[in-house]
Amino acid sequence: MSNSLNTITVDGITQSMESYNNSQTNTNRSVNSELDKDAFLQLMVTQLRYQDPLDPQDNSEYVAELAQFSALEQMTNVSEGIENVSKLVSNIDTSVLVGQLSSMIDKDVEWISTTKETDAEGNVVTSSTNMEGKVTGVSITDGSPTIIAVSGGQTYQVAIGDVIRVGQGNSADSSV
Repeated sequence: MSNSLNTITVDGITQSMESYNNSQTNTNRSVNSELDKDAFLQLMVTQLRYQDPLDPQDNSEYVAELAQFSALEQMTNVSEGIENVSKLVSNIDTSVLVGQLSSMIDKDVEWISTTKETDAEGNVVTSSTNMEGKVTGVSITDGSPTIIAVSGGQTYQVAIGDVIRVGQGNSADSSV
């Protein structure tokens, strides 16, 4: 240990500031591999606190670190702004989708209903049936749009991807 002013004693172990900072950095890296702006600022303050007053660090290095900190702050702000815009666009998309799906209410609809059953041998058997009914509502759950349809006195929640037709039913049904 060349300079006693650049040492630190922790739990009875004396080591140079450089080796202590390296061990702390490795410990922090295993806990959190990302350094955020608060960690960056804390690291810079720690450098200032433990700097050798007889051999201070060059001012240009601090200016460079401050510039890096400023750039990091701006990138964080841009990232948060993009996140907010993404949420706004998602809300607009959802509103438009609800408006479009709402126009389906009280209309006839045909969809494919898929059921999966296990046969006696334990094999999964998938069967599809075309269903017809009337749209009574719209639902969006976890971002997935569905319509609420009534057929034969039962209510079904139908994924938009399963809808085959919206509008007039079969010509045999329209004569009723």
